[in-house]
Amino acid sequence: MAGDIRDRLIIGLDVPSIDEARALVDRIGDAGTFYKVGYQLAYAGGFTFARELISEGKKVFLDLKLHDIGNTVEEGVHSVARLGVTLLTVHAYPQTMRAAVAGKAGSDLKILAVTVLTSYDDQDLVEAGYAPVPAADLVAKRAAQARDIGIDGIVCAAPEAARVRAIIGPDRLIVTPGIRPAGSEAGDQKRVVTPGDAIRSGATHLVVARPIVKATDPRAAAQAIISEMAAALQA
Repeated sequence: MAGDIRDRLIIGLDVPSIDEARALVDRIGDAGTFYKVGYQLAYAGGFTFARELISEGKKVFLDLKLHDIGNTVEEGVHSVARLGVTLLTVHAYPQTMRAAVAGKAGSDLKILAVTVLTSYDDQDLVEAGYAPVPAADLVAKRAAQARDIGIDGIVCAAPEAARVRAIIGPDRLIVTPGIRPAGSEAGDQKRVVTPGDAIRSGATHLVVARPIVKATDPRAAAQAIISEMAAALQA
């Protein structure tokens, strides 16, 4: 995948206010080109801030994980497409994915399907009402459905990236959260790997929040991850 290696690191702006997000982006400087706006920031003015980032030449991943009746998803995606963001997540249910593909028609927006949240393990799926099935198998099934529906990419844990790549082919995106540099705490993520391992497994983009957001020097933390990604690509 050609292009600026920095574009493959998506920095999660998991902070409670626009002021904190803006200060973080300023501290990171040109080490960061791509930012994720999730629930926490989106509901604190993040949609307006997304436009601000885009006007400054940054890319934005709007992580809303949409899931609703088809018409609601389609119209919501159509509205998001007008913001100019690069990526948007929806949950990988077939009806939802079909509606999202319809909603983004005619735009440059790319839709990512969230297969199984990286905070879930096999027991969590049982608790949620699924028949006993390994999380990895459910990821694979949903990835195949997303491929057939025409989704642009998959969000999955890095340990499933190689299997997902074999299913969806070489051209679609694989975005992996739950990335933790060596020595970092896993936190509430249950299926985590290092940046280098994620790249070697076939991920195209890595989402990293806490290891950068909570770092004493966020710019240096981002640069270290980018360097590890570059080394993995050259290996």
